[in-house]
Amino acid sequence: MKQDESLMTSRRFVPMFFTQFFGALNDNVFKQALLLVITYGWIQQQSAPVSTLNNLAALLFILPYFFFSATAGQIADKYERAQLVRGIKILEIIIMLIGSAGFLLGHLWLLLLALFLMGTHSTFFGPIKYAILPEILKPNELMSGNALFQSGTSMAILFGMILGGAVIASSEGNLLWISLTVVAIACIGYVFSRFILPQKVAAPDLDIDWNFIRTSFQTITYAKSLPLVFTILLGNSWYWFYGATYLTQIPQLTQQNLHASENVVSLLLTFFSVGIGVGSLLCRKIGGSEINIKMVPIGAIGLTVFALYLAASLAFVPERTGALLTLKDIFTQGWVYYHVMIAVTLLGISGGFYIVPLYAMMQAYSPRSHRARVVAANNILNAVFMVSSAIFSILILSVLKIDIKILFIITAVLSAIFSIWLLARLKPMLATAHLSLED
Repeated sequence: MKQDESLMTSRRFVPMFFTQFFGALNDNVFKQALLLVITYGWIQQQSAPVSTLNNLAALLFILPYFFFSATAGQIADKYERAQLVRGIKILEIIIMLIGSAGFLLGHLWLLLLALFLMGTHSTFFGPIKYAILPEILKPNELMSGNALFQSGTSMAILFGMILGGAVIASSEGNLLWISLTVVAIACIGYVFSRFILPQKVAAPDLDIDWNFIRTSFQTITYAKSLPLVFTILLGNSWYWFYGATYLTQIPQLTQQNLHASENVVSLLLTFFSVGIGVGSLLCRKIGGSEINIKMVPIGAIGLTVFALYLAASLAFVPERTGALLTLKDIFTQGWVYYHVMIAVTLLGISGGFYIVPLYAMMQAYSPRSHRARVVAANNILNAVFMVSSAIFSILILSVLKIDIKILFIITAVLSAIFSIWLLARLKPMLATAHLSLED
């Protein structure tokens, strides 16, 4: 862990780490606060059911990844990235001021506009933050840097959901406090961005194509022209399909299968997020600092085995009626509930093992002049896979009326099949591949 500790005191790494940490934190504080004020009716202009508005909010946040990822990748390759980050962070402050106005005026559509703009902010920031890592880190630091990024992002998501919920719960309807919170976090992120070191411009002569449809297809086509890189992107996107499938079902799993309260939802999300953070940090410690695929098979096995473990644990949960189990009850009702919590945590750890090497390899094997555009292609594919996950889950649970345990089993089997294909394809490619970090 010495290398991780040295990075966390490095002038090269720390500003970028905390800039992205506070960005992810703010995304989740704002999203969680918005979902809660919609759910509890604190916004009076609702003209649609709560479930519709919540799903609309989720869609609005992910839509910019389809529309703007390719353009964001071009911009990140053409211009100096430290300056771009600072500009994006200033825009985040403006967006949060718009969101604050929505909270204070009780204007739902202003809040949804701010959410869409936050998704746009994240879309433009994503290619920069992953393309900048190989520039500020040495090749033997890239695994550690990605491990810390993934761990930090997991913690930011968790803390953001907790903080957003806590501020709303304690404000008793006074939305001034959540408004001040999101603006303050945006300002802190901007302060850290001021310390990011200037970077060499990757492709200063690039002509940006503002037609996002054409650019998106060109970006994906370019990624497909690099068989190793494109295979890595597919492996990365499968992780997001898998994670979205499980995370989306945790509220339903908690209420219908565990017969437990919303506090238990937060508990399971906490175990999952902490698991990803722990797995990300252990990945570098166990797998070493060299960029390699060693931990991906271990993570892939875990994603299958522990999904089956979770499904089996749920099968032994006794049926209940009456009051929902509280946070305290869940620890006193028998070992089967501990098995569920352990399974969720191990799924998170396995996810950390799986995704950190894939992110490092994506950066290491992408041509320097196109690195941000490769990250943009990854973001487009991630969005496609996450939407596919939602359609897949709706088909299994709502159309076919199949039990959630069967959904988990099907996903586990699909994960095993995909992982076998992924590893069989990657290993011979990696044997002859050339790192592009020095290109």
